[in-house]
Amino acid sequence: MSTPADQNGDISPEDDLSGRQLGDYRLLRRLGSGAMAVVYLAEQSSLKRQVAFKVLRGEFVDDETYVRRFNREAEAAAALVHANIVQIHEIGRIGRVYFIAQEYVQGQNLRSWITRNEKPSLPLVLSIMCQVSAALAKAGTRGIVHRDIKPENILLTHSGEVKVADFGLARLPSQGDPVELTQVGVTLGTPLYMSPEQVEGKPLDPRSDIYSFGVTCYHMIAGSPPFTGQTPLSVAVQHLKKEPEPLENLRSDLPRELYEIVHRMLAKDPRQRYQSATQLIQDLRRLQQDHLHNEWPDGLPGWDTTNVDVASFEPVQATQRLQAVMNSTASAPSRRRQVGLALAFVGVFLVAATSAWFLTDKKPLVTPAAANARVATKENVLLQYLQATRLNTPEAWQAVVDFNPPDPNFVPRAKQQLIRIYLGNSDYDSALVLCNELIALDPMEVELRAFGLAGRAVALTGKGEYSESAKAVAEFDPLGDKLDDRTMLQLLVWAKEKNARALSANTHSPSG
Repeated sequence: MSTPADQNGDISPEDDLSGRQLGDYRLLRRLGSGAMAVVYLAEQSSLKRQVAFKVLRGEFVDDETYVRRFNREAEAAAALVHANIVQIHEIGRIGRVYFIAQEYVQGQNLRSWITRNEKPSLPLVLSIMCQVSAALAKAGTRGIVHRDIKPENILLTHSGEVKVADFGLARLPSQGDPVELTQVGVTLGTPLYMSPEQVEGKPLDPRSDIYSFGVTCYHMIAGSPPFTGQTPLSVAVQHLKKEPEPLENLRSDLPRELYEIVHRMLAKDPRQRYQSATQLIQDLRRLQQDHLHNEWPDGLPGWDTTNVDVASFEPVQATQRLQAVMNSTASAPSRRRQVGLALAFVGVFLVAATSAWFLTDKKPLVTPAAANARVATKENVLLQYLQATRLNTPEAWQAVVDFNPPDPNFVPRAKQQLIRIYLGNSDYDSALVLCNELIALDPMEVELRAFGLAGRAVALTGKGEYSESAKAVAEFDPLGDKLDDRTMLQLLVWAKEKNARALSANTHSPSG
């Protein structure tokens, strides 16, 4: 931790911590509270950014079971690096205060938005469904089940991005000595949105999240959930036994195919639902192609948050700036994917610094002093990873790669960060080694392989091997829609343009 516990021994989580300085964080004001935690808006002094600062409630700090579950929330979310998932920045303890610092997203949650939009249009419905589905697909590839998908946990930013929040009930795969949620007296999900198997206490897999998201989509389209009742039990029983009113009976202005998709998500038998969020996305894309002519309208608005009292999490404003840069340089096929592609990048500093270096040939991202800093070995790979996010040095990320035992969730992400740093420091040979390792992953790891192929193209351009880079770009293109990393997409635009200029100059130069 950046601040020793004894320096903050007088701070208790039972207090209102507004105005207090905890380590690197100045807590500005209280945003809200939940069953286990209180959330503050805070400013991280070292990076001069606002974060959501989640503090474990005081009555739980001496209970090891609650502390373990609180830490597991951060582990579940930190393992999911994706534009449509609220990102974890740091987890730690200061005195008796256990905290999670995470991305702060300005906007409103989907429940608030639904109350202001009685009949959302098809483009808006599809935009929300596609982006949430992308988040669930990411979680599904890691074997992570959210367990509490509902409108309150879906956040809409000013710029039109959608982010899934609160993996506090998430179950990680293959956990040793798992923390059973029933042992800590926490309801498994919210009755209005629970899957039948969740009501019955059966084992859950990603299809349960698809059902809960189906209930959420039904609520968004119809204006109310499919099942309501006087008690949580009465609602839960309806999820087991009652079929929802057909959506076409409630709204006739949307395509029949959309209603069929939502009702398939709501199948009582998990085997009759979409078996993965990836399958769901495929049907949503077909619907988009059939009814929106494969393109989102240019006038697709962001979410109207005028006069909304924001008590959620705020996005970094550089997302909009980077979007504008990408729109100005993207080709027609890329523009078609403007909303469909996830708006992903790991951090504002890394995006801005990497892009600026390639475009202006400024100094390296990592100074020699930072690169030579010693890296402490942490007690688990999650803490090692979070330390690397703070230090952002090759040594810190390499420590994640070398952590014993290796973790299949964190190692590829650490390699991605190393590739970015190596590219920014002109160490193209080191970048190529790691790119080739990502390319050699299982074919199912399409996102990581796409990142590796794009990185290889950028590195070869940096080495002046333009013909080889052009071949790498051609190899990347079939997986182009799988890359959701905005930083690498921007660098790939740079590489393509430089390759074209260099190859054109060679073609037109006089022969010797």
